[in-house]
Amino acid sequence: MKTKCDHCHLEFDEEVMIKEEAPQKEPLHFCCNGCQGVYHLLQDDGLDSFYDKLGNNTLTPAGEIDKDTEKFDLETFEKRYVKTTEDGYKQIYLIIEGIHCAACVWLNEKVLYKKDGIVEASINFSNNKAKIQWDEDEIKLSEIIQTIRDIGYNAYPYDKTGSEEKITKAKREFFIKVMVAVFATMNIMMVGVAKYSGFFTGISDTQKNLIHSAELIFTLPVLFYSGMVFFKGAYYGLKNNILNMDFLVASGASFTFIYSLYAYFSGVGETYFDSVTMIITFVLVGKYLEVIGKKGAVDTLDTIKSSLPTEALIITEDNTKKVVTPDEIKVGDIIEVKAGEKIVVDGTIISGSSNFDESSLSGESIPVYKKYDDKIFSGTINLDGVIRYKAINDFEHSSLNSIVTLLEDSLSSKPQIEEKANEISKYFSIAILTISAFAFVLWYFFIDSTPWILSEDSTNFERAFIVAISVIVIACPCALALATPIASLIGISSLANKGLIFKEAKSLETIARADTLVLDKTGTITKGKLEVIDAKCKDLDLDEINILYSLVSASNHPVSVSVKKYLQKIYEDVKELELQDIEQIQAKGLKAHINGKEILGGNTSLFEDMGIDIKYEINNTQFIFTIDGELKALFELKDEIKEDVKEVIKKIKSLGVDVVMLTGDNKHVAIDVCNKVGIKNYKAKVNPIEKAEYIAELKKQGKIVIMAGDGINDALALSKSDISIAMGSGADVAIDVSDVVVLNNSFKALQDTILISHNTYKTIKQNLALSVLYNVITIPLALAGYIIPLVAALSMSLSSLVVVGNSVRTKMK
Repeated sequence: MKTKCDHCHLEFDEEVMIKEEAPQKEPLHFCCNGCQGVYHLLQDDGLDSFYDKLGNNTLTPAGEIDKDTEKFDLETFEKRYVKTTEDGYKQIYLIIEGIHCAACVWLNEKVLYKKDGIVEASINFSNNKAKIQWDEDEIKLSEIIQTIRDIGYNAYPYDKTGSEEKITKAKREFFIKVMVAVFATMNIMMVGVAKYSGFFTGISDTQKNLIHSAELIFTLPVLFYSGMVFFKGAYYGLKNNILNMDFLVASGASFTFIYSLYAYFSGVGETYFDSVTMIITFVLVGKYLEVIGKKGAVDTLDTIKSSLPTEALIITEDNTKKVVTPDEIKVGDIIEVKAGEKIVVDGTIISGSSNFDESSLSGESIPVYKKYDDKIFSGTINLDGVIRYKAINDFEHSSLNSIVTLLEDSLSSKPQIEEKANEISKYFSIAILTISAFAFVLWYFFIDSTPWILSEDSTNFERAFIVAISVIVIACPCALALATPIASLIGISSLANKGLIFKEAKSLETIARADTLVLDKTGTITKGKLEVIDAKCKDLDLDEINILYSLVSASNHPVSVSVKKYLQKIYEDVKELELQDIEQIQAKGLKAHINGKEILGGNTSLFEDMGIDIKYEINNTQFIFTIDGELKALFELKDEIKEDVKEVIKKIKSLGVDVVMLTGDNKHVAIDVCNKVGIKNYKAKVNPIEKAEYIAELKKQGKIVIMAGDGINDALALSKSDISIAMGSGADVAIDVSDVVVLNNSFKALQDTILISHNTYKTIKQNLALSVLYNVITIPLALAGYIIPLVAALSMSLSSLVVVGNSVRTKMK
């Protein structure tokens, strides 16, 4: 007895079928394990409505589900490609093969998010790279890979060398498809000259049939080879209940081809083989140019990655030398670096000295001299002598690799406006198909006139069909889907070129809408390199000097560091003593004990809290030192303002952003700095908690706040702002607390951040407006019969290229 397979609907003898008991319904029958696997996949993902749409049609059996996914769960594979996040989840970057439009991205993300255990599935349309996070207790990586394969795509781990090879191969195959389509289309156009000339000068039926035969021959490779990417995309979209841009192209080309075949064999009506090839070719060429445009935008990431070293020379315990890969380096390893070589991981110099090129991190071309005990950072270049240094980070957590990871994450994320645009584009194709069906009915049943694009002897069906096809082909959801990712990609890469690393692309949108910029003073507006300009400490004996030196050595605050350097310069025999009960009092100073004596060091606020009256009034930054309440020393320090601060603040204000300065320094210092740089609003003598409370209050008032600080002392305030910008240099960037990292510590970087974000957001809105305007104008024209399919295909491609071109234009500003 014959039985139908519950997946492919093909009939086989019941004896050879796989029988599966199903609760509360008839037993299930499958012809193979592949059909059984796909059936349950669709059921589990809530996509079983596929079988309702399939009806009585049959499918090719699904075949065996791949078994090679087990390798993705091996320990060796995990060690190389999989990382563990701070939350304890597993994370991997994958390249998804087969993605060529925003709908493909949406489909993969939707199916992955339906799987239990998937925490994040974010796919970058520009480079097909997916960032996947999952709970390994609920799902294995092999299951994730198989899920992607089961919906018609393939996935493999992102590896720089391997990925580039596969991308190059895919680009070459795409180029061949484009060339085949262009070659065939050019030949059809030449043949078409004879056909269209014959309309005016006369042409025999035999000659006409010969021309149509030649057109058919040239159309076949275009439709079934070059156009296969659209059919594949449309198939998997339909399989998952999605009508995407590929479906519009594939259906427009297919219906036109079918009608042309009918006209060719029946002799009734005109053939439109030229329109078929041009629909495929124009859209394919447009997509290829998009690929080239996007490739240029991600070159910044490739440039930064090229700074990553590939090997290192470590000194083993028995004093022998060994060449290792960066991943093999451990914290504490001794590494030798010769002149001209790159630093592999962050470390401190233990022998030798040299000048270092830190332009890969800071953008500064001037070499920086480093000696014993100085920190050096990965990606920088040793310019002079041979040095040895001790690793303080492994390769994964080194400066340059952390920057690359941040940049990759930002390129994979999406602004909120992009998510909204993608939501709209999901329903776009359905609307277009509805309008196309309406156009066919309207022209077939209710309109007697003939569109100017057709000859007077056209049949009702022909003219209704051509108008409907033109509506389908000219509509462009692709331009709408491209509007934001291309602009965001170019904006992120432009910022990276200027030493500005964004954690997420959505920060661009928030910065563009921000109306308040809050600035820390030290290290942000000023250089953060305080110098002692006056010191009243001549009456200190050697023991008191050592106590003072020990106290300032217990803090990394710029004031303490400056006083420490001053003491080292003035007193050659100064030494550090062991203090007890050392306490750092935020934004005020230090407290400790030694030999039963209480020692204090800090600003006037500290001594006011302690009930100690200090009568000295200093207009600059101060550091006061007392022992058991007796004033022993007083230092006056001054910090230089960074270059271009006044001009940058003026430019930022012109963008409609209010600027506020917060500082722990006294009022006199705050007023002096504000007057010099053109800031009207400030708050002085505020500690980190008060800074955070001030920002929280601004947000309660409806302000969108950007906070820029050193990222360490201001961590709490940075965390309270809508956007936090960490001002740093090299490895000093506060990656954990910031949305944006400024590598070169330049104040002008703040202007670049806000200005480029404004321009990018403006470009996104322009692109969305252009794509909407295009569809609003062209769809009614096609509906009215003023556009033929081949012109529609050209218009569709041009609309996408206009969006890409407008985005690239912002890079040139």
